[in-house]
Amino acid sequence: MIAHLRGEVIGITDDSLVVEVGGVGLKVFATNAVRDQSKPGDRISLFTYLVVREDLLALYGFERQEEKDIFMLLLGVNGVGPRLAMAVVSTLSVDVIRNAVAGEQSDVFGRVSGVGKMTAQKIVLYLKGKLASAAVLQGATAMVDVDGEVVEALTNLGYSVVEAQAAIQSIPRDTPEDVETRLRIALKYFST
Repeated sequence: MIAHLRGEVIGITDDSLVVEVGGVGLKVFATNAVRDQSKPGDRISLFTYLVVREDLLALYGFERQEEKDIFMLLLGVNGVGPRLAMAVVSTLSVDVIRNAVAGEQSDVFGRVSGVGKMTAQKIVLYLKGKLASAAVLQGATAMVDVDGEVVEALTNLGYSVVEAQAAIQSIPRDTPEDVETRLRIALKYFST
């Protein structure tokens, strides 16, 4: 199996990169963050997962091993294939996924394009206990609830889920846990 690759980006599409490795151009389905940061001519290093099917060989690439691990776990959920697993990892950060699972917040996964209510619930049930939560401290569930409300407010204002998640990540850890304060700080992210 191809677990890692390093090469030069020679092409970018809506959902993948073409990375030249040893004179061969490999099509690698990559996360939004990886594609957004890449441009032709860049040297890139990716953790990869090769999906082998009867009629398909597809390579999926991730910036961090943690993203790849969660992607692989998601493939174990009934009804979640590689494309949907990639959409989850592309849309939600590792911390948001962990916190949503720890807080049993299936609605966080429901915000990912292609993930319905039932699939979101299956994801939470399947990942519960399989992910070591970074937010085991008291109040983690409250933080997930508050940040979920902030994401919802931002998407209602017209921002995409990806943009809203990026804004949430920019909020300092010591920020009070009320929606208004966190929303105000998240909106500042878009003005910089």
